[in-house]
Amino acid sequence: MNFTIAPKVRPELDPDFCPAVLWNRAYRQEVEKCFAKQDIVIALRRSNGTVSTCKTTIFPHEGEYAAVNIKYVERLVKFLLWMKGGYEVTIAGCEALANDLAKIYSEDGERSFDHNIMGQVIYGKPFAIKSCALEDAPESHEIQMKLGGHLDGCRIGFDLGGSDRKCAAVIDGKVVHTEEVEWNPYFEKNPEYHRQGIRDSIRRAAEKLPRVDAIGGSAAGVYVNNQPRLASLFRGISKEDFAKYIVSIFDEIQEEYKVPVIVANDGEVTALAGAMSMNSNGVLGLSMGTSEAVGYVNLQGNITDWLNELAFAPIDYRDNAPVDEWSGDIGCGAQYFSQQAVARLAPFAGLNFPAEMKFPERLVKVQELMTQNDQRAAAIYRSIGVCFGYAIAHYADFYEIKNLLILGRVTSGQGGEIILDEARKVLEAEFPELAANITFRTPDEKFKRHGQAVIAASLPEIKK
Repeated sequence: MNFTIAPKVRPELDPDFCPAVLWNRAYRQEVEKCFAKQDIVIALRRSNGTVSTCKTTIFPHEGEYAAVNIKYVERLVKFLLWMKGGYEVTIAGCEALANDLAKIYSEDGERSFDHNIMGQVIYGKPFAIKSCALEDAPESHEIQMKLGGHLDGCRIGFDLGGSDRKCAAVIDGKVVHTEEVEWNPYFEKNPEYHRQGIRDSIRRAAEKLPRVDAIGGSAAGVYVNNQPRLASLFRGISKEDFAKYIVSIFDEIQEEYKVPVIVANDGEVTALAGAMSMNSNGVLGLSMGTSEAVGYVNLQGNITDWLNELAFAPIDYRDNAPVDEWSGDIGCGAQYFSQQAVARLAPFAGLNFPAEMKFPERLVKVQELMTQNDQRAAAIYRSIGVCFGYAIAHYADFYEIKNLLILGRVTSGQGGEIILDEARKVLEAEFPELAANITFRTPDEKFKRHGQAVIAASLPEIKK
């Protein structure tokens, strides 16, 4: 069973892009026509008793409908897992579908990466997909909390990226020092490289302050109680060394300085930056850097316990979509909204970089060409922008978005303006209600590069 998906705008360098939002809507429209359609509930259970639920409707899970049901619900489950997180997924209302998904998300199934990461790595529990009757579906139980916005005292903030680490010293909200140091932590095997680099940046910032009252950090990945659980920064480190030297790294910094320390996902800090700078809520913050980092401040001005790791969430439903080299999945955000996207699209634009040229260097070259009005570089940014427009509409099916804040190295300069212009065109053409209700915001260049570190400094509360 196939649907005809006809985007009104196509990315010129990636014309086969199949927007998830359009595929899902086509599926749902066909389901509504089906007399035997059935309701299901997807429930994701996390630590501390929190549960997220999603209600939807599917075809009867049999015959020609089974395969299309699996595609729809599997992609939906995948998105929800990396948006909200969960070590246990319950499919209420269709046992046969639950059994099919359990095979896909098994230890040796197609989604073994997600099985392992969502289970033992993040939550320390066995991952499972279960089923129950529709009337027994788990009820939603979400939590939310305030984070950041503290400007009093002498603070240090850091932002750990894949190509550089930034650090700031702040006194009562006034920035007295910022620094950016290039590094290459991605596949570094020696944990001392990371430990010494992070400590060096904090030490250099501390030297600019009369004292240190609090330290806040922004970094890609999943952090639980300041402990890294999944982070691309530490991918090269063995499992044994990660457990021995990395998990406790920020606890040790807190012990050394004897001050409050909070480390948050860089996407959460992006969203917090947006909420603070715009004095508004309902902020989806998205950073296009080494990967795609996302965070969310809800309409009440709070954050949740969701993961918001949309780098792993699918946005392209074509069968031959680009493969994420880490998870092995296809069509996921990191391949579209990061320096990986720039490197992937460059050959289609006629820019053939040497294989040994690192992705950050390729991005710098494309940015240089953009300053020269090179249309090959512009085509890369236009293609990213079109995909981004459709992704925004997809994200809006899951998040209540009033404001969209875009940060990250990929959005620096003219290229960033092109990305946002193309995204707006997509929303205006396909989703006018979103175009009218979502406000785009891009900080100035200094804030793009150093804002994460400065806002990170505001994370901890200083106890009086």
